[in-house]
Order: sequence, then structure tokens, then C-alpha cells
Amino acid sequence: MFVASDDNGGMHVSLTPELEAFVREKVASGLYNNSSEVVREALRLLRRRDELESAKLELLKQEIERGLESIRRGELHSFDIDEFVKEMRDRR
Repeated sequence: MFVASDDNGGMHVSLTPELEAFVREKVASGLYNNSSEVVREALRLLRRRDELESAKLELLKQEIERGLESIRRGELHSFDIDEFVKEMRDRR
């Protein structure tokens, strides 16, 4: 078990042995001065990932609404799933 705390000693985090080893490796690499820096960076990255996921979800909701509006206006067209899959593969 590994414990990291903020500079004020206000928060403690328990880590699995695997995560503890990972944190120690990061500190040993010289990229971070201590375990708290590693944990703070991990949390910043987690926050950023959550923000990106939220933004992607919002865009998806907007696209769904756009599609529903098209349906309401009667602007329907046929959809070929095989062609769609081919187009998605070609975009890679």
C-alpha cells in the first residue's frame, strides 16, 4: 500500500501494489519530484479525458437532434449499412 498526500497533508490515497510501483517508477525517472506530483498529473489527465468525453457526447447529442429534425421535416433517405461501413474503413 502506498500513500500520497497533498502539501498540507490533507488527502491520502491508497494504491494497489501495481499502481504503487508505477508511481515509484515515475518518480525514479526524474520526471516528477514526488508521488504527489504524479497523482496530481494523473488527476489532471483524468479531468481532461472527462472533459473531452463530455464534449464528444454533446456533439453526438447535437447530431442526433439534427437527424431527428430532418426526419420531422420528411427529409428521409435510404441507408446502406454495408456502404457506411466501407466509408468508415476508407476514412482510416
